[in-house]
Amino acid sequence: MRPVFLKRKSVTESDEVLLERYRDKGDLGILGELYGRYMQLVYGVCLKYLEEREWAKDEVMNIFEKLVTTLPQQDIANFRTWLYVVTKNHCLMLLRSRKSETAHAEAMRSDPLFFMENYPGMHPSGKDVAVDPDGGSTGGDPDSKGGEEAMKRLEECVEKLKEEQRICIRLFFYEGCSYREISGRTGIEESKVKSYIQNGKRNLRICMEGDG
Repeated sequence: MRPVFLKRKSVTESDEVLLERYRDKGDLGILGELYGRYMQLVYGVCLKYLEEREWAKDEVMNIFEKLVTTLPQQDIANFRTWLYVVTKNHCLMLLRSRKSETAHAEAMRSDPLFFMENYPGMHPSGKDVAVDPDGGSTGGDPDSKGGEEAMKRLEECVEKLKEEQRICIRLFFYEGCSYREISGRTGIEESKVKSYIQNGKRNLRICMEGDG
């Protein structure tokens, strides 16, 4: 969706009047007129934090699209000030997300076994993606070149484990099962499940460090 910033006959209406008109009618033209007054401000803030012109331009449009649905529910005393804060927070969230993805991808490349242990849900099976307390994904990108190679190597090592170890490792890490759940599904004694997992982890690390 691309906003159309219309030039209307009346340019004397205050921000507050346009806000109320948009809330009442839901007319994107009205929102476009209001947003158009501050597009340079939004772009300047985005460029300041993101430091990439094309990325900043894209986010100017993305922020507008967010306003379409979020603005009517907001209690806004000063639109310019409110929009500045919204834009700043939007950019900081993007930077936080990028930093997290970069860190997790690096962890996956340097030690995929450690990554698997500490970020459950981010496994070669690709079934789940772990979520942090703030609602963001904690998983790196398994399709990135480094991450894909690391996970492929890890999966090859899993396949080389003894059957009991392989089954317990998959159920514990890939599916998030507890020792008791694994015991119930496999018929293996709970104490042995723990032993198979510990031994399996040790064998996986040996395999990974020896590159197979």
